[in-house]
This record gives sequence, C-alpha cells and structure tokens, in this order.
Amino acid sequence: MQTIAVRQARSRSGFGAEDRELAVLARALGHPARVAILRYLARQGECVCGHLVDRLPLAQATVSQHLKVLKQAGLIEGEVEGPRVCYCVRPGSLRRLRMLLGEL
Repeated sequence: MQTIAVRQARSRSGFGAEDRELAVLARALGHPARVAILRYLARQGECVCGHLVDRLPLAQATVSQHLKVLKQAGLIEGEVEGPRVCYCVRPGSLRRLRMLLGEL
C-alpha cells in the first residue's frame, strides 16, 4: 500500500520517489572516475584522506569535484580531520543502490 506522500510525489512529477532516487544515484555514477572512487572507498572499509588523488590520474581539484557529486547523492560522507577531509562510503548507501537496481 502506498503512502500519501509517495502518491503525492508521484502525482507532482509523474515519477515515483524510488525512480527519482535511482536517477540521482545513476547520475552520480555516470562518470568512470566516480565509479572508481566509490569502488576504492568501498574496498577500503574506512575513511580515506588524500589517497584518492595519488590513485587516480586526475588533478586534486577534479577529484574534489567528483567527491562533491558523490556526497550530494548520498553515496559517501566526509569528515573533517584537521586540515583534511576524510571520505568513506555512507552506511547503507550501496545496499540501497543494489535494492533499487534489483527492482528494475
């Protein structure tokens, strides 16, 4: 049974909340660098500070922009540690992504 909020969201945009959520996540993963970043962070299992720039053939500013996109989509989170920001996969985000993809 659908909740009122889901029905209202669907009626406003014509698409369901899960369809919009999956579109946001797919857009965030729409660049190979962001896929590589997410894969690396998922494998590490802990927050990573600065190591991403060393692992990718991209400038630091470009890596930062990709991290921003992933963070806005809710796939990763960042924690300030002194002058650095440490990034890790947001708990449950990959599980949610798998579930949404599995429903296609």
